[in-house]
Amino acid sequence: GKARPSHSEPRGRDGRGGEEEEGWHQLYPGHIPTSPLQKALLAAGSAVVALYDPYRHDMVAVLGETTGCVALPNLRDKMKNHPEGYHILQERPRIRLSTLDMARLQGLPDGSLGREYVRFLEDNKVSPETRMPPKFVDDEELAYVIQRYREVHDLMHTLLGMPTNMLGEVVVKWFEAVQTGLPMCILGAAFGPVRLSTRKLQVLATELVPWAIRSGLNASCVLNVYYEQRWEQPVESLREELGIFPPP
Repeated sequence: GKARPSHSEPRGRDGRGGEEEEGWHQLYPGHIPTSPLQKALLAAGSAVVALYDPYRHDMVAVLGETTGCVALPNLRDKMKNHPEGYHILQERPRIRLSTLDMARLQGLPDGSLGREYVRFLEDNKVSPETRMPPKFVDDEELAYVIQRYREVHDLMHTLLGMPTNMLGEVVVKWFEAVQTGLPMCILGAAFGPVRLSTRKLQVLATELVPWAIRSGLNASCVLNVYYEQRWEQPVESLREELGIFPPP
């Protein structure tokens, strides 16, 4: 495929670009341009709210966008340097109800990625439609990278065999923190356990976190998988291909 043209704008002497008089340029639908100071304030505010209520997905999303200035380019580069990841960046697939053939996925054999993904959605009463579109990422390609990360999050639960309760979310965040380096994931992994019971903390510390860290370090980049073309692949086969150890 052809490389996408650059979306960067000519920059003025103050570094804000040549559109100061008319306002900042919107790079993609829904984009809200923000200054470094505004991003810092948004990051601080969203971090406080997200730590108080980890189920505030809107605040978790803002935190991810305003603190991913280093991690997102690194993830984009990993995708560009991988054949399947590069293909994803060119085609920009989306995982939404409008793009999923749910009846086909439900009809796939037990153990296949597509069937187990649908089973995860049904068992945990979640939907791919709940993933918020990016707003504060000031690069159109990086905005897609974080959108893709959000839309494959439920597939991480499926591959890792983790539910959406607090224990399961913390385990997935440890895996994602190692995989992505996103500060949002690191904060979730570090502070999520404070809400767990002593028994769950013991299981987390002795079994689940060591497994999640080892798997995250051992696995190839999970954003380099074109999941939409892998629905029929057995979950165990994809785990082995990626380098994710079997769940304890």
